[in-house]
Amino acid sequence: MTEKTRRFDPSASSLAGEVNSAVMDELLSVRGSIDNIDATLVYLLAERFKATQRVGHLKAEHKLPPADPDREAAQIARLRALAEEAHLDPAFAEKFLNFIISEVIRHHQDISQNHSSRDE
Repeated sequence: MTEKTRRFDPSASSLAGEVNSAVMDELLSVRGSIDNIDATLVYLLAERFKATQRVGHLKAEHKLPPADPDREAAQIARLRALAEEAHLDPAFAEKFLNFIISEVIRHHQDISQNHSSRDE
């Protein structure tokens, strides 16, 4: 755990002293679960980007384009269906995946450019 994560105050709230203590206790308990989920999401995203970095290097080594529109469309359709099954707004899931895809493509472009400059 880093110093920044140790300094995180899970009880920080502008509502302290404004609401009944039982309500505040329940709110902090639920927020604790949210904090755990957020931490898991960060680590999952880190692992996902490690994998996509490897894909970027493979694409650069074999002179493949950074983007793969058919794959991206299939992933978006898949995530929308998963979102519906999970009772999550499919439009939100699509926006989230589109953001990730745009970052991955940007990384792949950078990797490709760096790989090309080494070949010169």
